[in-house]
Amino acid sequence: MKVALIQFKPKLSRSNLARHIEILNQLDEVDIAIFPELSLNGYYLQDGILEDSWKIEELHEIAKISTRFDIVVGGAVKEGKNIFNSSLYFSEGRLLHHHRKIHLPNRGLFEEKRFYDSGNEIESFQTRFGKAVSLVCEDIWRGSTFAKIEELSPDFITIISNSPARGFRDGKIEIVEKWKSLLQTASIVSKATTIFVNRVGFEDGLGFWGGSMVFGDDGTQRVQLPLYQESITIVEI
Repeated sequence: MKVALIQFKPKLSRSNLARHIEILNQLDEVDIAIFPELSLNGYYLQDGILEDSWKIEELHEIAKISTRFDIVVGGAVKEGKNIFNSSLYFSEGRLLHHHRKIHLPNRGLFEEKRFYDSGNEIESFQTRFGKAVSLVCEDIWRGSTFAKIEELSPDFITIISNSPARGFRDGKIEIVEKWKSLLQTASIVSKATTIFVNRVGFEDGLGFWGGSMVFGDDGTQRVQLPLYQESITIVEI
C-alpha cells in the first residue's frame, strides 16, 4: 500500500478545504492520503471554532475524491451542539470512520477543553487495506490507549497531530524523541504499522515541527519527514 504523508501548514480559516482539494487532485497512484490534525482549520482557532467548524456534508468534495483513494483529514467537526477535534477517514465516496479526539489537553499553551467536546471511544474499522484504528495526537499519550489498541489488534494505525516543538537538549528536540518512543511502542504493542502525520508552521508563538514518521509492525522506524518543512512524501508499506 502506498501512503501519501501530507505534512503542511494550514491557515486559520476555512480556505484550507480548497488547498486539500488542490493537493489531492495532484496525487496519483496512491492508496491513502493522510493530512495532519485540524488540517481543515488550523490549531489556534479559539472562539473562531463556532464559525469555522465543519459539518460532514460540507466535505462532499473530499468524499468524491475518495473514490480514487482513501483520505484521512483532521478538522473541527460540528454535530448538533457539539464540536469535536476529529479524524475523518473517507473511502469509496463516503465517510467510513469518524474518530473524535478523546484526550483534550488543557495546560500551558493548550486550551482544547475550552472549545471542544471529548470523544469517548477508540474503535477499529475495516478498510480495503485491512483493519484500522484512527487516533488524534494526545490520544496516544495514555496507557489506556495502548491497552485498547492491543485488544483491537489492527493492521495499521493512523495518528494525526499538531505537536509543537518543546524542549531542546544535546542538539535534539525532546518532544520528537518522546514521540518516537510512543510510536515505536504503539507498533510493538499492537503489531501494527503506525503512521504519524504532524503539521508544520507557526501560529501565535507555537512552532510545529513536522517530522512525520512511519513505524513497521515490528517497531522499526521506516521513514521520517523533514523537520519544519512542508512535504508530500509517498511511502510504500
